[in-house]
Amino acid sequence: MDWASLVPVGLLLILILLLILKTQHFWRSQVKFPPGPQPLPVIGNLHMMDLKKLGQTMLQLSETYGPVFTVQLGLRKVVVLSGYDTVKEALVNHADAFAGRPKIPIIEKTGKGKGIVFARGENWKVMRRFTLTTLRDFGMGKKAIEDHVVEEYGYLADIIESQKGKPLEMTQLMNSAIANVIVSILLGKRFDYEDPTFKRLVSLMNENMQLFGSPSVSLYNMFPILGLFLKDKNHFLENLKEVNNFIKDTFTKYLKVLDKNDQRSFIDAFLVRQQEENGKANKFFDDVNLTEVVRNLFTAGMDTTATTLRWGLLLMMKYPEIQRKVQEEIEQVIGSNPPRIEHRTQMPYTDAVIHEVQRFANILPLDLPHETAEDVTLKDYFIPKGTYIIPLLTSVLRDKSQWEKPDMFYPEHFLDSKGKLVKKDAFMPFSAGRRICAGETLAKMELFLFFTSLLQRFTFQPPPGVSSSDLDLSPAISFNVVPKPYKICAVARS
Repeated sequence: MDWASLVPVGLLLILILLLILKTQHFWRSQVKFPPGPQPLPVIGNLHMMDLKKLGQTMLQLSETYGPVFTVQLGLRKVVVLSGYDTVKEALVNHADAFAGRPKIPIIEKTGKGKGIVFARGENWKVMRRFTLTTLRDFGMGKKAIEDHVVEEYGYLADIIESQKGKPLEMTQLMNSAIANVIVSILLGKRFDYEDPTFKRLVSLMNENMQLFGSPSVSLYNMFPILGLFLKDKNHFLENLKEVNNFIKDTFTKYLKVLDKNDQRSFIDAFLVRQQEENGKANKFFDDVNLTEVVRNLFTAGMDTTATTLRWGLLLMMKYPEIQRKVQEEIEQVIGSNPPRIEHRTQMPYTDAVIHEVQRFANILPLDLPHETAEDVTLKDYFIPKGTYIIPLLTSVLRDKSQWEKPDMFYPEHFLDSKGKLVKKDAFMPFSAGRRICAGETLAKMELFLFFTSLLQRFTFQPPPGVSSSDLDLSPAISFNVVPKPYKICAVARS
């Protein structure tokens, strides 16, 4: 082989490669990057942000800078997507490009990209696929889990009824009831609401949702160097460690009595798969992934549904005439029989009210953050791979072009002129695209069965001395939009 003759060819290839790279760089520099407010050194646009109401701040900025704009949170550039058309185009039409998750410093402290919710790359794909398959195997979307929900509602209703209409604060109780549904899949059992371990776990999860949305933890995620001075960050991590230790202790006990021919829980299924994968390269089924997946499912399976139901009861007190119409439909369709999921298609008004609770409550206004997995062009703007993305779900659920009365609680958004339920494409409370909520099917079932069962058995009223007009619909500070603590009187219906 004449090596000398290959040198010109090699040089030519290098020149072609350099020309391609130079051309790509030129065109990238010509493509418009999304506009946005001028950032300051170090803090970026933080001086313009209300960290307690980031969603509102982003909405206001979208009015100035359009549906795709850039803000700088600390040193990190963030592209915000606003409005139904833009969010749909990104998450659905460019699903793969927007399917990534950014590294969040406080999550990286423990999760390190594992689990499902904040997982990335191949690990996320493997864990999501396994999780969806296993949840279906244990009854998600089937009669088996419906029976669990109906049984759990019975325990909840008995405790509510024991209060005999006295004022009751529902947060812990509702969280416990909803948590038990996912726990029945994860652990193969339920807990008594007064079980001290269970109460502690539910409390830790609830507290961490509040801490995750706190201004100080948000600051830590932007400036990790401030960690030494931010107590909330340490409190969050201590809570997380306690929950993780419980999960590890549980699967260690389950491992001792594991029978692959008699898998009783999600943890059992994971442990069996772990043993099957033992010795293989690229092992995903390790203890860290098990801990993260179980905690992800526990948190997601409890918090969003319980929060939505608490909003639902608050709104029924606020609008008693809507509550009465739901109860009239319940009486007409199912009477005193226990509600089942098959009744939903026969109860369009009730279903519309539940949809409207989800839309109006708007519990994840910023969605979970996304990251571009590849270079992408959206609305003529170039967005490079690795860009932190905020799909502004609040701008979708309150988009004036999609909803007749976006800022009002109005169940007719989901009803046609004949009173039939109508599907709305802009209804995205579970997000959309590749990162759509894995538990959407279970959540929809729980919302219908719990909400309908509660209104079948009780009428919900404000405490004595409080009128419907006095009820405060402004949210508390948390990662998700939760109602401020309120007391409710559940009056048994004859």
